[in-house]
Amino acid sequence: MQQRIINPHDLAFQLFELHQTEDVLQYDRYADHSRDTLEAALDLALKVAAEEFAPHARLVDEEEPTFESGRVEMRPEVKKALDVLRETGLMAAGQDYELGGMQLPAVVAQMCVGLLKGANVGTQGYAGLTIAAANLILAHGSEEQKERYARPMLAGRFFGTMCLTEPHAGSSLGDLKTRAEPAGDGSYRLKGNKIFISAGDHELSENIVHMVLGRLPDAPAGVKGISLFLVPKILVNDDGSLGERNDVALAGLIHKMGYRGTTSTMLNFGEKNGAVGYLVGEPHKGLAAMFHMMNEARIGVGLGAVMLGYTGYLHALDYARDRKQGRPMGEKDPNTGQVPLTRHADIRRMLLTQKAYVEGGLSLCLEGARLVDEKKFAENEVDRKEAAGLLDLLTPLIKSWPSQFCLEANSLAIQVHGGYGYTREYPVEQFYRDNRLNPIHEGTHGIQGMDLLGRKVMQAEGQHYRALLKRIRRTIAEAQKVPPLADNANRLDKALAQLVEATDAINVVRATGATERALANASLYLEAFGHTVVGWLWLRQAQAALAGIENAGPQPEAFYRGKLRACDYFARYELPRVGSLAGLLAEVDTTALDMTESEF
Repeated sequence: MQQRIINPHDLAFQLFELHQTEDVLQYDRYADHSRDTLEAALDLALKVAAEEFAPHARLVDEEEPTFESGRVEMRPEVKKALDVLRETGLMAAGQDYELGGMQLPAVVAQMCVGLLKGANVGTQGYAGLTIAAANLILAHGSEEQKERYARPMLAGRFFGTMCLTEPHAGSSLGDLKTRAEPAGDGSYRLKGNKIFISAGDHELSENIVHMVLGRLPDAPAGVKGISLFLVPKILVNDDGSLGERNDVALAGLIHKMGYRGTTSTMLNFGEKNGAVGYLVGEPHKGLAAMFHMMNEARIGVGLGAVMLGYTGYLHALDYARDRKQGRPMGEKDPNTGQVPLTRHADIRRMLLTQKAYVEGGLSLCLEGARLVDEKKFAENEVDRKEAAGLLDLLTPLIKSWPSQFCLEANSLAIQVHGGYGYTREYPVEQFYRDNRLNPIHEGTHGIQGMDLLGRKVMQAEGQHYRALLKRIRRTIAEAQKVPPLADNANRLDKALAQLVEATDAINVVRATGATERALANASLYLEAFGHTVVGWLWLRQAQAALAGIENAGPQPEAFYRGKLRACDYFARYELPRVGSLAGLLAEVDTTALDMTESEF
């Protein structure tokens, strides 16, 4: 089971040879840790993933939660697994010791989460949302809110959610209508309806803490009038004990294509006298505060997409090695034995594509996680600011590139299985269905593209964008001096130049005020940008792999050579996609804009 979640050689390589995770141990916060303690935490997460999460992944898909007599019923294995997560300390592995955490570096804490996602993304969703909501309270809540709600959440006693979407508004948060009236005692009474609320109701914890976006009576229209409220399912008394049920009602469950283990709910706030809520942060500043949770969730979405793609790849690889079918081209004798699928060139191409996507996507997510620690703990302010800016720039890519291309890896895993892959007797079809949510939730692919092109690239007058270009060019220059890597470095250099040219052309149009035209193909821009960044990370993987071969590194030589071939593949098969997209983007094409509704 461990092999089907992740390749352990790749886990060690990416963490300690590529991303140099031991370097973060220089920060005071991690002084108690060593490589041994980091590896022990990863081993524990892999054990819990394999023994507690993976065994019921199929069960919660086939027997999804049901709405019975006003409450949610689900498989008992879900609570058992989450109880183990809490008892082992993995629930809040990245939190400070005083908050009950392991105080792990972000890159290791995220990887622990990733292993759980790869084993059973539905069950892990409850824990992931809880920690993100607790972090939001820790960042923006009052001391009372931190003590009364965040601490029980980090301990796994209370679980959490984020409540943004409303039936009439969808992703257009500026149109939300949930109202919050002051109650005169410092609290508020909320009335409104929320939809697609993951983990919105269940019986897995003592309480559920909803982080709800709503409007105060004097709120201005649009996103500038949104405030953030903490609304518990069950009211909490001053002494921390549970009181009466709040006016939050489960209106129904939503039945999804995949990701079925996590309840998706419709919630009604204030069917009676109004749901009791408490303002978090400043009035009308709720969206900015919620983005603290959403950005964290977006990195988690990207990592979840990677791990679903990764486990699908490993299942496809095992199947292709074991399944014998057909004979090599040119072999005409029907009496010769059939060969494993891995002998066929097209199967190898599909497996290599999956490897390039999932191992490249994992590198992207871990790069983001490294930046989380750098922005908090780097020694000087300049380095902290650069890390924060780079993380801000890369977050749309981390969320959406794996959600697009690791989903494609899942599709290829089905294809490798042939007809069997389309049946429920093999798990690859579930991995695809589970992963199909990731391009949609926490900001769709289109929204991430507009965020990247419309905001992040030009943020701080393009300073973060230029800092990223500088890092990529430095790697290219280093690799161009190494004969085995020079060709791939040149291919990346060409793709980067094409991306920069397209960016400049779009910015010229945007400067004229034609914003809609400039952003019309933002999702394609994100794809080109993402491929360029992942191409950079593959070149870095090749550098580390070459060093591993030359210095007799800790991984098998065949593993390192596989990394070099995957870098070759990405540079030759995938980077040309950037040129094609960049050409269209540089024209600032308006075909989609010009199409009228009646012409469809």
